[in-house]
Amino acid sequence: MRIAGWSFGKIEARLAVLPAIAIVGCAIWLMLPQASDAESRLAATPSEVAGVTQGISRTDDPAATRAALPSPGPSAVSTDPNQAVGAAAPLDIAQPESVAPATSPLDGLKIISQSWRRGGLGSKALVTFTLRNTNDYAVRDIEIACNFIRRDGSHLTARRRIIPDTVNMKSRKRYAGMLVGFVNVHANKAKCSLVTASRV
Repeated sequence: MRIAGWSFGKIEARLAVLPAIAIVGCAIWLMLPQASDAESRLAATPSEVAGVTQGISRTDDPAATRAALPSPGPSAVSTDPNQAVGAAAPLDIAQPESVAPATSPLDGLKIISQSWRRGGLGSKALVTFTLRNTNDYAVRDIEIACNFIRRDGSHLTARRRIIPDTVNMKSRKRYAGMLVGFVNVHANKAKCSLVTASRV
């Protein structure tokens, strides 16, 4: 038997040729150009990018959008010096303004002299006193409280009275025989003090 100039007369010769043909086939197969890993990745990249883009367009979740997008590398950092200074500089925190404590009109208002007497058959208390206003403003609607005591010092009664008058700033005013109310017949002494006042 003769094939392409080769003569195979015996079975042993045919079996000896088969391994040689297999080796030559393998060598040819290995020498053929094949797609590398890099080429396969480049080929898959457009489809992956399209899939990511479609996923981003289908969702409105900002967290999912940030997760799907690639994180910026070192080259994405801003080189603007103004932005760098703004990021590094601490925020200016406004210091709390010091507010002066509000002063009461009573701080500059005092009773500098006082006395009392009975009136109306001894059942009414008539008080005479002088108010001094050292404030930088006038005061009005001054309320006084008068405590009446016995001769031994025990408390009997207390009466209050609002003076519907105005005392100018840096001045004094005297009130004579002002009725503060009815008192016990056993009252011997009276002590009046300021309760409230309004700023004009």
